[in-house]
Amino acid sequence: MGIEYREYVGARLDSFRRAAFLLCGDWHLADDLVSTALIKLLRHWRRVSAMDDPDAYVRRVLLRCLLDERRRPWRREEFWEAPPDPVAAGVDEPVTDRMAILAVLDGLAPRQRAVIVLRYFYDLSVEQTATELECTTGTVKSQTARALQTLRTLMKSEAPRG
Repeated sequence: MGIEYREYVGARLDSFRRAAFLLCGDWHLADDLVSTALIKLLRHWRRVSAMDDPDAYVRRVLLRCLLDERRRPWRREEFWEAPPDPVAAGVDEPVTDRMAILAVLDGLAPRQRAVIVLRYFYDLSVEQTATELECTTGTVKSQTARALQTLRTLMKSEAPRG
């Protein structure tokens, strides 16, 4: 059991971390989510390793851990007196583009963000996404449409004015 689990996790750990980061936008929280998910995975490894798609189990656990974490009272919004320093001039464009995308992803509701990550990062179908989120395909379609519309609106407002 131990060797199979270590090989499975070792081969996918980076992917799990990136997915968790895309879901929450914070590397520290992403690491916490992955740790929690991997503990749950280890606890149920015999059953999960017999599944056709153990990655689906981990994705679902990551999403559930995020939603549980967002409901906790100590995770409320913090307000600062002054905004953080702007990004320094001369930063490479791909990094700036990624930062802009992450900033607009922050503008999505958690379920909409989850739909976008599952559909476009994991490249899941509507049906697979509905299974992961335990909802109907119609809900996935409407959440995707709303999320994409919100992203378009946020990207327009973030676009540099010249």
